[in-house]
Amino acid sequence: MPRLATVETAAGEPPTPRDAPGAAAADPAGTVAGIAGGAGGTGGVADRLLNRNFLLLWQGQAVSQLGNQAFSLAMAYWTLEATGSASLMGLLLATLNLPVPLLAPIGGVFADRYSRIRILVACDAIAGLAMLAQSGAMLSGRCSRPVLVALLFAVALISGVVNGFFQPALAACIPDLVPRQRINAANSLNQFSIQAATLLGQGLGGVFYRLMGGPRLFFFDGLTFLFCAGSESLVRLPPRPAGESLELGAGARRFAASLREGLAYVRRTPGLLNFIVCPAAYNFCSMALFVLMPFYVRINLHAGPEWYGFLIAAISLGSIVGFLAAGLVHLEGTARMRYLVTLIAVAPAPMAIAGFVHRPAVGLVIGFALGVMLGLINVNLLTLLQTKTPAELRGRVLGLWTSLVSGVMPIGMMVGGFAGDLTHKNVQLVFTTCGALTLVITAAALSRSTTRRYLESD
Repeated sequence: MPRLATVETAAGEPPTPRDAPGAAAADPAGTVAGIAGGAGGTGGVADRLLNRNFLLLWQGQAVSQLGNQAFSLAMAYWTLEATGSASLMGLLLATLNLPVPLLAPIGGVFADRYSRIRILVACDAIAGLAMLAQSGAMLSGRCSRPVLVALLFAVALISGVVNGFFQPALAACIPDLVPRQRINAANSLNQFSIQAATLLGQGLGGVFYRLMGGPRLFFFDGLTFLFCAGSESLVRLPPRPAGESLELGAGARRFAASLREGLAYVRRTPGLLNFIVCPAAYNFCSMALFVLMPFYVRINLHAGPEWYGFLIAAISLGSIVGFLAAGLVHLEGTARMRYLVTLIAVAPAPMAIAGFVHRPAVGLVIGFALGVMLGLINVNLLTLLQTKTPAELRGRVLGLWTSLVSGVMPIGMMVGGFAGDLTHKNVQLVFTTCGALTLVITAAALSRSTTRRYLESD
């Protein structure tokens, strides 16, 4: 199941001084010093970036993402070969992603009330078992094609549901696992590991699909999720204070009050909602393009499924470069605001340009440039939100952020699929329109003074 680093990036311990709102996001040498040893020359576990708990989570996410890309590619091409319908592919991807915006606010409340590590373990275990069941049904040869398509929708729905709880817990965990001055570096390294696995999975996924077929790739994905659950279960942090035991009615009212508290924080923070418009617009349009990507490779680039993997891998490789650069560079105040405004404004350009490209090599260059910009933006925005949010509200705020930003994604997928069919797969028209629309929306949002003040605040 896709885990969006755009708004994500994984345990349950009492708040510490590093969680105090309003402190600096990261020190200028955060990445270098954190990798070399401890902060302030102490070398203590509490001061290290690469401590045992962070490494356990880090390796699990990398392996899980490797299988995740195998699942995404197998799902896309198996559906394309089995049905040939862009609309069905769009609906399938929407099924995978629709539960996230609906359930992320609830998942955020759970992340603030219960063990975040246990939430992660349960989510990965459920997703892994669902993938294995899909693979078993395909390999058995006893199910008809319509039944297999229906099962694939069921697996996508299960994955989407657990992802709605997984993402807020994952994003809320990073400040729990590392010192405050290492949060930016931790986000950088976490995204690097995920994108490195993504690059490997996407670059080889098309080749493996031809050699192994979709069912065996689904099986591989299930195993990676179970490995991730096992790795996460070894993370050891001091337990959170036990929540008050309430009867059902009182518990539901307390739960609703917690949800409203997180929403109130987001609403009363000047510029935050205006800022969310930018990644929301980008997600909407990029998902419309993603649905048409296999058709783009076939029609525009005149290439096979391996080039679909290469193209997505180019975006991931660019993201890796962007993530690493973001972890090494520390910007504050006005400099950070100008830096982010420039990147957000330039980011839609590759969408419009890609529609006119008919050479695979040029498409790879455009994808790489897009990935670099996204990597630079994502780490800085995530760190900004994590460090500005009080620890006791972090899960709910990140859950609401996930809901608002990712809520447009399934809509974009459905619109992209229908637009592809209505325009007879005119990817040039769809790509150009999406790029222009994103540029107009982000320019309007960034022109607001409150948005710029939020980006430069510390």
